[in-house]
Amino acid sequence: MKVIVTGGAGFIGCNLALALARRGDTVVLADNLSRPGSAANLESLMADEELSPKFTFVDMDVRDADACHALFADGADGVAHLAAQVSVTSSLVDPVADFEINARGTLNILEAVRQHAPEAHVLYTSTNKVYGSLTDLPLEKQEKRYVLPTLPLGVSESFPTTAATPYGVSKLVGDLYVQDHAYTFGLHTTVFRMSCIYGTRQNGNVDQGWVSWMVKAALSGDDLTIYGDGRQVRDLLHVDDLVRAIITVLDTDLGRGKAFNMGGGAEFSVSIWAEFSEILEGLLGHSVPVKYDDWRPGDQRVYISDIRKVCEELSWKPTKSPADGIAEVLSWVQAKV
Repeated sequence: MKVIVTGGAGFIGCNLALALARRGDTVVLADNLSRPGSAANLESLMADEELSPKFTFVDMDVRDADACHALFADGADGVAHLAAQVSVTSSLVDPVADFEINARGTLNILEAVRQHAPEAHVLYTSTNKVYGSLTDLPLEKQEKRYVLPTLPLGVSESFPTTAATPYGVSKLVGDLYVQDHAYTFGLHTTVFRMSCIYGTRQNGNVDQGWVSWMVKAALSGDDLTIYGDGRQVRDLLHVDDLVRAIITVLDTDLGRGKAFNMGGGAEFSVSIWAEFSEILEGLLGHSVPVKYDDWRPGDQRVYISDIRKVCEELSWKPTKSPADGIAEVLSWVQAKV
């Protein structure tokens, strides 16, 4: 297949590109290289003598409608639309840019697909933030984590989309456009509402990509600040498991016109410091000092994806445990320093 990956030099994009190239697909990597680490990711892909002939890089911005149409002028068999503004805190600083990238940029891509590649299978990465801050739900505070007692398996796709923060709103707009382009225009589109994705090649920072950021800070001795009390819970999904699900969508008509919650589910959930630190410090063999600061706007005390729908309809399930995945990230970061 010919697959176009927007945000192709990003964390998920480069992992997906490698998996596609290894099975023989050609991959167009569309990226403006604005995120720190993306240029290095692209360089590593192009340095692979065996796989680099499978890659074509296009320097473009999804906010440019003409560039989007040019990207698809020669068609495509599959599309992974990963390009996005991915930080809640950045959306609070500049909500207009957040909208232009996440909402208008997604519509630009969809319209280019509709004109030039209407039979392509399209996967869009949305976010769990479309469900808002979940502050109306009963919350139980335990020693090492918060619990939502009414949602033991997590948030399902039927939960109301009451997006909080500009980031949540802009991603929901894109989410809805992607679904509607299946209903109204007959495109082969699918939405993944993502929880915490982590793995190698993730250049996390204090605003986004917290697993790799905490691992890097712990190794380097940099200040590590926990916003809140560290008991907030997320479900972790390793990027290799995500890539398998994306490829299923690109290869088949499963999930056409649907939105799926995509994460590790209740089994692979951890509190972001009270429990995560036990794994990390166990791997390092020493404790890691942290500081605490105020909660950040829109931060969910608990978010766990109810993944029963995606497991059933895509015949998929996550396989890499947080303990194994974090150990892998630690080894990757150690090899870089």
